[in-house]
Amino acid sequence: MAGPKISIITVTYNSLDTIADTIKSVLAQTYTNREYIIIDGASTDGAVDIIKSFGDKISKFVSEPDSGIYDGINKGIKLATGDIVGILNADDFYYDNKVIGRIAETFMHNDIDAVFGDIQFIASGNQSKITRYYSSGKFHPGKFRYGYMPAHPTFYVRRDFFEKYGFYKTDYQIAADYELLIRFLYTNKLRYKYINMPFVNMRTGGVSTRSLRSNLILNKEILRACNENGIKTNYLNIYSKYFTKIFEFIGNSQNH
Repeated sequence: MAGPKISIITVTYNSLDTIADTIKSVLAQTYTNREYIIIDGASTDGAVDIIKSFGDKISKFVSEPDSGIYDGINKGIKLATGDIVGILNADDFYYDNKVIGRIAETFMHNDIDAVFGDIQFIASGNQSKITRYYSSGKFHPGKFRYGYMPAHPTFYVRRDFFEKYGFYKTDYQIAADYELLIRFLYTNKLRYKYINMPFVNMRTGGVSTRSLRSNLILNKEILRACNENGIKTNYLNIYSKYFTKIFEFIGNSQNH
């Protein structure tokens, strides 16, 4: 039985230093029934030349101004032809060359709508140094009210659900992924399976971890996302997740 076609989408803007690693990690995947779509927001740093250097190994490539990362992701989903869609950020790369194969295999052998797994945060200047490990293993939809979600860069879902339940909301600055996961997994109760392995190595310093101001925006938008989807919560619940993060850092430092 042939496996499902998987569409991988990367949205990039001025990612000259990292985009080649991202692309190479996709092309190295042993699972071949896939397409790779790159949506570039009209980069000016030379990243476009790097992307073009891979030629037709990139299934679809668009470079034009957009209104932010979620607008770019929506463009990519609308161009996708795969049965399943996932996002790989332009600063990130796959943990190994079997990740997409494991995702496809899980969809083939389970009656599910979505999967997710774990991510490793790595130091920007040292790819072998793991600064944090984020496991999605204990997630359940009731945790949304406490600011928890499965690791979005590991979320792969059947493409049809975007048409059915909607795309990423572009009036969110940081937490449109949170809102979409609530809408899919909580409100519409998509059937999901957790895969106990890291999917992605993520360089530290992404948009949602950049500054105190970003975190304030993030948590305000998490509260909004919960309210819009009928989840009763408050800032006390949402900010409680930071105590757990402190213990994650302590545990990680003791293990490495």
